[in-house]
Amino acid sequence: MREWADFTTETAKDGAISIALSGPLCVSSVGRIDTRLRAIEGQVEAIDLTKVEDFDTVGAWIVVRLSEERGAKITGGSEKATRLIAAVRGDHIDEDLTDQTSADASSEAAARGWPSRTVQKLGSIVTGYLEGITKLVGFLGALIIAMGALIAHPRRFRIIALVRQIQLSGVGALPIVGLMSFLIGIVIAQQGAVQLRQFGAEIYTVNLTGRLSMRELGILMTAIMFAGRSGSSFAAQIGTMKLTEEIDAMRTIGVSPMEALVVPRIVAALLIMPLLGFYAAVLAIIGGAFISMFALDIPFFTFLIRIREVVPLHDIWVGLIKAPLFGLIIALAGCYQGMQVQGNSEEVGLRTTVAVVQGIFAVIVLDAFFAVFFTEVGWG
Repeated sequence: MREWADFTTETAKDGAISIALSGPLCVSSVGRIDTRLRAIEGQVEAIDLTKVEDFDTVGAWIVVRLSEERGAKITGGSEKATRLIAAVRGDHIDEDLTDQTSADASSEAAARGWPSRTVQKLGSIVTGYLEGITKLVGFLGALIIAMGALIAHPRRFRIIALVRQIQLSGVGALPIVGLMSFLIGIVIAQQGAVQLRQFGAEIYTVNLTGRLSMRELGILMTAIMFAGRSGSSFAAQIGTMKLTEEIDAMRTIGVSPMEALVVPRIVAALLIMPLLGFYAAVLAIIGGAFISMFALDIPFFTFLIRIREVVPLHDIWVGLIKAPLFGLIIALAGCYQGMQVQGNSEEVGLRTTVAVVQGIFAVIVLDAFFAVFFTEVGWG
């Protein structure tokens, strides 16, 4: 049975009336209480909200209108009621209520003491991590379902979206990745030559540059650049669409956001990362060959021919195996954080930052694991 909002009145000796509201003061329960309150004659001195069980914007409008019409003071409101009343008024919370709330909060915090506050803070952190894990598992489950649906119905796969993402994340990244790799190759060769010269082994600069570029730095630096450039872009694009309710509109018209937005980005990352990694390694070797002409007096093409002799084939495979996994992790971090945006535009920036940090951290951890793993299996 529905419970309706109600009120009682108390008249002082000077004729001033105090109104005590009770029950749920929300849109589904106000009934005719506004009409009854307007019918009260006389000067209303106070409106007591102590016994109000629930409160929404409709209740706030009723209370504020009665308060402003009769010049009554509002007392006893909960924190939620105080916020809604302040929002409806368009001004600051009543000073008396604010002071009382602050005093109560301060006394409560002082009564708990630092051990209790520390435990509470730790509990909040643990709860937040568990909630994050739950959301991540749900996101991965939705992604698997979307991929399964696309495998079962290939015509639903958005080829144009995939090509667009490859163009933005892959082709668009060629200049910056190439320049960065070329300069890193110069640094590796120059610094390696300086150190190896102490032992009369400058010729092994070719080995150092070739193996380090193909096996580690080529793909690792590309992954870091990809996280900063494309991972952040994924999070910002999807987050903005989430904020402007475009994703909700897609669901309304029967389009799956996972199929339309997430899957093309992840597939694009899987495809372009091996190509970008190999491209970066080649440019790093070219950079090493360029500086070796001046630092070691090794002819440019002699350096490149020597690379073919000293870099084993499995070093190339090591880089190509790591590349798609790095791309997958970065794309997942960007898309997941973008889908978690809610509230306001500031959240887009925060989620974008988290996506980049998580992507880079996961890539470095996974690279360390691969370094140990491939050494143990004889590909060291």
